[in-house]
Amino acid sequence: MRGLETSVIKLRRKVFVEVARIAYESENEGSDIEAIPYKITPTETPQYRESIYRERAIASERVRLAMGMSLNPQDKPAHITNGLSASNITDKYYEPPLMQVIPSACDRCEDNVYEVSDQCRGCVSRYCITVCPKEAISVGKDGRTVIDREKCIKCGKCKAACPYDAIAHKIRPCSEACGVKAITSDALGRASINPKKCVGCGQCMVSCPFGAIADKSQIYQLIRAIKKGDEVVAEVAPAIVGQFGQGVTLWNIKAALKDVGFQEVYEVAHGADVGAATEAHHYATEVATGKLPFLLTSCCPAWSMLAKTQFPETIDKISNALTPMVATARSIKQKRPNARVVFIGPCAAKKLEAMRRTVRSDVDFVITFEELSAIFEARGIDFKTYRKEEPIHDATAAGRGYGVSGGVAQAIEDCIREYYPDIEVKIEHAEGLEECKKMLLLAKLGKKNGCLIEGMGCPGGCVAGAGVNVPVEKGAAELKKFVDGSTKKLPEKDLYEIKLP
Repeated sequence: MRGLETSVIKLRRKVFVEVARIAYESENEGSDIEAIPYKITPTETPQYRESIYRERAIASERVRLAMGMSLNPQDKPAHITNGLSASNITDKYYEPPLMQVIPSACDRCEDNVYEVSDQCRGCVSRYCITVCPKEAISVGKDGRTVIDREKCIKCGKCKAACPYDAIAHKIRPCSEACGVKAITSDALGRASINPKKCVGCGQCMVSCPFGAIADKSQIYQLIRAIKKGDEVVAEVAPAIVGQFGQGVTLWNIKAALKDVGFQEVYEVAHGADVGAATEAHHYATEVATGKLPFLLTSCCPAWSMLAKTQFPETIDKISNALTPMVATARSIKQKRPNARVVFIGPCAAKKLEAMRRTVRSDVDFVITFEELSAIFEARGIDFKTYRKEEPIHDATAAGRGYGVSGGVAQAIEDCIREYYPDIEVKIEHAEGLEECKKMLLLAKLGKKNGCLIEGMGCPGGCVAGAGVNVPVEKGAAELKKFVDGSTKKLPEKDLYEIKLP
């Protein structure tokens, strides 16, 4: 349930806020960091778990992840600040993997199991027994049916046949949310993420009701760079509108970013404009001419990683246009060669993209809207009363529309129709990694020839990323208003010719 102010969301925010405060203000980081779990659970009465000790143990691990560090070992004693000296820097810091399961927080949910509930009426027809192909269902002592899990093949026929919906299909929420099937169980029944399969979308993280999965943050190192006096500038993703309260504009956010220490703010939608013009050119010169059977968009890192790892034959069909994040970062560094560029967006996977070595990212830090909200809180910025504004006009409606599913395809299609009116364009888009896999399979089989294919790893697009603050529908509606209010609709045709080193 996205967008709800749950206890898990509140706990995550408390940790980020405390880490941000320490980065800005503390003169004794070690002891202040060790104290965070006691600020989160200040009394002898547990708030969420069966004991204060478990609550504090979980909080300790959350703090480590919030500082970019890996979880402490489970089989030996270790302080929260174990390895702090490596993390306490003013550069990007990251101990792989990005997504980690906190063992003490995982509730060991059963995955893909059928179970008869107390709704069973012990009916005479016994439809469930009749349809079971493996004779895995029998009548128990109380007259209700029971399922032998060793015989059950999980076909679901019993559940479909039960007139009382008395058979539950128990699925681990994180596993169900993972479109690349990267989540399994460890020897103790806890969730386990396979880093070779994981694409970093973070949908498992936002789907876990126990908050047992978290990604690593860079807010501590970023704030240290600000405090050091580095030239830190922000590039903000278009999905940022609507993320900080009703009526809060991009102009308000830009002013607030400067108040917390950023020296300048740019729109990532400018890089999206470059990408839309570039991919329109690629479609016209490569797909429309038959040189390529189809063209895949490049902006979503989870989608690109899925294509490259599970459909390697499509690698040469992925657009070579720089992603909006990278294109914007490079244009910033052309103007400000000493700048430390911070991408602020809704996406956890961008943290991986910023560290890839195949294409230089020029991005020094990546934080999400959720992490930025903690920075604002730590610095006392409350948008209910904040009124400062600073104008920003870096992009067109096309680039700003990249933040919602279908927006990338629409922008490129509009550019093609404007720049190359004689070319017929066929557009497809998929959202969510399950749908993306189906689309890539169809493309592999030759079913999508002649198409420009947009893929978005998160259902709903960027506004549904793991780092957003508001419900997907609200974020999409606010972004639409932003796009509709743009004074310029399309980038210039020759924008694709901009050379970014």
